[in-house]
Amino acid sequence: MTLTGDERSLLMRLLAAPTAGPLETGAAGPAPRLWEAQRDYARAAGRLGFRVVRHAPADPADLEAPGVPETVREAAADPGFLACQPSLVLRLGPDAVPRERTVMFNVHMDTVAGGPAASFDGEVFRGRGAVDAKGPAVALLAGVRAALERSPALGRDTAVLVQAVAGEEGGAMGVLGTRPLVGLGHTGRVNVFCEPTSGRFLTRSTASMTARVSVRGDDAVDDRPHSGHNASVLLGFLAQRMGRALDAHARNGAVCVAGLHTGTLHNRVYGSGDLLLNLSYADARAGRTLEEAVRGAFDTALAEFGSAFADTALFARTAADARRLTRLDWPKRGLPVLDDRDRWGHDLLRRAGVPAWPAGEPAFTCDAIWMADVPDTCTVVLGPGDLDADGAHGDDERVRLRDLDGYADTVARLLTAFTDDTDDTDGGS
Repeated sequence: MTLTGDERSLLMRLLAAPTAGPLETGAAGPAPRLWEAQRDYARAAGRLGFRVVRHAPADPADLEAPGVPETVREAAADPGFLACQPSLVLRLGPDAVPRERTVMFNVHMDTVAGGPAASFDGEVFRGRGAVDAKGPAVALLAGVRAALERSPALGRDTAVLVQAVAGEEGGAMGVLGTRPLVGLGHTGRVNVFCEPTSGRFLTRSTASMTARVSVRGDDAVDDRPHSGHNASVLLGFLAQRMGRALDAHARNGAVCVAGLHTGTLHNRVYGSGDLLLNLSYADARAGRTLEEAVRGAFDTALAEFGSAFADTALFARTAADARRLTRLDWPKRGLPVLDDRDRWGHDLLRRAGVPAWPAGEPAFTCDAIWMADVPDTCTVVLGPGDLDADGAHGDDERVRLRDLDGYADTVARLLTAFTDDTDDTDGGS
């Protein structure tokens, strides 16, 4: 099957609408056009029989739950932060159809900032969100369209939910989009998170935590650089030593020694600054191990700095006070991971002709983590294209039309198999 002209036009409109959220663009950046993009998407879905169940931002109380990243809590002090980031829930089928006969698809309409201008050359769509995840969102509708043609019971005896969410990018980790919707019960027996997996179903999703090393000392000027605390030298040393110590853990997850900031002037010694590390983990035990490793690397590196710079003219004061001035805290931690073990759901996907993600290939982080504790469900990550090969988050993000067409066919086969199976087995229960 192939995307229709209307579906291609919808994707081009979505790609042209900037939907990067405030965590990506900054508080002074332009407001995302998420309301507009989601309404456009809802109109297209409505022609297939979907109706809007919910279209609203998260409630401020949703951000009081454990695990909400510090950056999100701080940004939400501005009421406009949540107001400009709604999430949409669409439903195909009567309300009386139970969860056991429902498939839920989750797509995120927000993107990272930047990216190429929207274009289509007949074979490849380019633009921010092309592969992550506006392209998959449109291909999903094409797949539902094909499934409706194949199975008259779909939308009558079985239902489809679509979550078109905000707050997946920018480090929000789904706490203002997917997590509240899951909490409200907008889930199915099978739940598909439409992220690029080259058409293979992935049963795992990692989570991440952010460590921050902060120095708060005295500034100095270049005439008397030794009189202040040099946060640039201290944090640079800690970044190197901690990065080296954590390298052994990179085989089990992503270890990113990220932003280091003190100041920008050439004639100033900056006494304060911050170093950020972002760390992913595949299971709770690995997360605890990694957290302990970060603490150990931090303590060791601080001790090494004190010894290495104690006898220097420029940095002796910094070395003497380093332990008192420096602290480690966690702007983000305690998030769940997905490790789906639902055999019925996995068998269903295989019967629908969907290959499994190779066991030895690393997983990645997405909003699927919020399905980790929902009982009696199957949750997988499944989408067209490849995060790396198709330049997701980069300056040449793209997706091939043939990959979107292939994903639409995958969705149609999955929905048809689910409808047939639940007619026979009552939802695999």
